[in-house]
Amino acid sequence: MPPIDTQKAKRILLEEFAKAELHFFDKTKPRVKSDIERASNVVFSSKTKAFREVLLGCILARISNKTTDISLPYTKQGESAFNGRSLDEKVINPFLQSRRIPCSKGPYLSVFRRDARFDDSFLSRVRDQDGYREFLNIIDVIKHTSSNKDLRQILNYLLYKFILLREDSEIPLARLRRLSLNQYDKLISGLLTVRSGGIYPVLLVHATFMALIKYFDLDWEIISQGINVADAVSGAGGDITIRSGRDVIFAAEITERKVDLSRVIATFNTKIAPAGYEDYLFFIKDSEVNSEILAHTQHFFSQGHEINFLEIKNWIIMILATIGKDGRDYFNKSLLDLMDTPDISKSLRVGWNEQISRLSNIES
Repeated sequence: MPPIDTQKAKRILLEEFAKAELHFFDKTKPRVKSDIERASNVVFSSKTKAFREVLLGCILARISNKTTDISLPYTKQGESAFNGRSLDEKVINPFLQSRRIPCSKGPYLSVFRRDARFDDSFLSRVRDQDGYREFLNIIDVIKHTSSNKDLRQILNYLLYKFILLREDSEIPLARLRRLSLNQYDKLISGLLTVRSGGIYPVLLVHATFMALIKYFDLDWEIISQGINVADAVSGAGGDITIRSGRDVIFAAEITERKVDLSRVIATFNTKIAPAGYEDYLFFIKDSEVNSEILAHTQHFFSQGHEINFLEIKNWIIMILATIGKDGRDYFNKSLLDLMDTPDISKSLRVGWNEQISRLSNIES
């Protein structure tokens, strides 16, 4: 049978993993049939890592060619067999390791030898027979699923389970060394492109305010709403509120999504006007703000409420340039302190480490 296109397989993994991370950040579980969910719970709790890792290769092989018999992972087993070991070595194992997901150091471990068939004939040769039976149940579902859309849905769910598995592992943070302003520009740009559920932008802005307060010895207090906490629960006027004693200096909304007029009006009606905020900031990823929004903010200004829009990266770079080396050291420490808390998911730690590694590779 024709070989599996490993580049296409890698692309499918990346696409579905990105969707699975969105589910994780949104705290929504991908939908699959109950039998898949039940079997996956057993497989992912098994000490035999190979069971769950092999499933990824089997789905990719099935997507690649519907005539493939995914219970035959070695080409010598017949015309309908596939090269499972090669797929694992070139695609699955490198992918899992690059995402810092706990996995086997080598493909297939010692569980599946060259005569392995993913069926009942191999049951007596594995230690975790319950885990293997549930593994076979998932294999059977994959074998009888023809729609690539449905196969991708199963793949998406399994990758979501891998993400949850990673959350129980230890992932040390890459340390942030002294950087030039140009390097900060690249680092911040990279972090703002990573899917984080809006968390990276909040952390970056928060760390910048912490550095400002420390450098200028300000009496400001930062009140952070917390990630994904409803305003009514936190009592905050925005993602971040800056106070001096009882006085609010300003409140700030931080978003990676494009700001439209309806959001500005809603923020004014629910937060700015009721609290009487005179100074409100929108930290945004996109510097473009249309004329209709600006016209409305001018109307709000005449009522005593000033609303301004700041592009996140440019504002941070300007602050870092202003506060000098000592201030940038404060920023580095503040950002790492915010990152190194239990609230920060392992997915965000991996994203951080990738950006630091990429920055190092660019500069080397």
